[in-house]
Amino acid sequence: MSTGRAEQERLQERLYGAASSAQVQERFEAALGQIANARAVLLGIPSDVGAGFRRGANLGPQAIRTTLLEQVPSFPERAAQLGIVDLGDVFVVPQLLRDDMLSPAQKAATQAAIYPSVPPDLRATLPVSPLSIAERALDLVFQLNPKVAPVVLGGDHSTAWPVVSALSRARQDRWAVVQSDAHTDLLEHRLGIQICFATWSWHANELFGRDGRLVQVGTRASRYDRGHWEGGLGVRQFWADECNRDPAAAIAGVVAHLQQRQVSGVYFSNDIDGTDSAWADATGTPEPGGLTPDFVCDLIAELGRSFSLIGGDVMEVAPPLRDRPDSTERTVGLAVRYLRETFAAILGQPV
Repeated sequence: MSTGRAEQERLQERLYGAASSAQVQERFEAALGQIANARAVLLGIPSDVGAGFRRGANLGPQAIRTTLLEQVPSFPERAAQLGIVDLGDVFVVPQLLRDDMLSPAQKAATQAAIYPSVPPDLRATLPVSPLSIAERALDLVFQLNPKVAPVVLGGDHSTAWPVVSALSRARQDRWAVVQSDAHTDLLEHRLGIQICFATWSWHANELFGRDGRLVQVGTRASRYDRGHWEGGLGVRQFWADECNRDPAAAIAGVVAHLQQRQVSGVYFSNDIDGTDSAWADATGTPEPGGLTPDFVCDLIAELGRSFSLIGGDVMEVAPPLRDRPDSTERTVGLAVRYLRETFAAILGQPV
């Protein structure tokens, strides 16, 4: 990001136990050298370019990492012990989303601006938009380590797309996406935009051939009923009222459905607005009547026990957006809880 650099550098120094930006760079590069042996990687995508009307999720990754260090000061050491490599954040030009939306002239101009020291022939091959950079970075990570589990901090929910897309190329097993979300995100396109917060799930479902491997949990804000989505697109939905009425049965239902589809691995995409707005209203579209934090954590843990959790994310945390003075702290604190639960389910031990 081109703004707020001093605050970012302070966070980087804490993450790497460094005393200068040069030392941060040295230790960051050393950490990247561990990717081939890592069990999980952490990547921030601080972009809300693919969001709706209310913005602020670009500040999510920094807020989550800062709060994580406040809660668990020893996290960097613990991460190293567990085989977690922090890849840092994707560079974001806040007017860009995906490279296929850019004219050749604009792409070349931005390549020259953000890769000034790269030889021109190589520079011309490099992505410049946050979703495109994230997808390229994850493709490279999977080339080094095809079985590593990506954990991503958004960003608006469009930032889940590069992870799912890269996983589709890296993994040969039969895997699924379980999405905690108030909304379906199942538009084919929105105002002519192919990938954004409201469309990424449609494209993920297409990758699966509409075969039931997209499972949505906590749905409650939809212009159509469940039959429209399940009958028309082949997704499986567990609406929030069903989950709240009998949490254990809902979780068992998710597991049974995935077992019927002979799934071995699950990517858990966690939009913070899947959780009821009483606990998580610092987000772009908070919705009442949602899931409880305990339900979401129990679901993550059960997916880890019943399947291999091959990755996950925490999306749509928007620190500037809040209804009450303490909303930001509560929402970000919950995001950290979800992040730790996701790592624990992947690694089989607490983080």
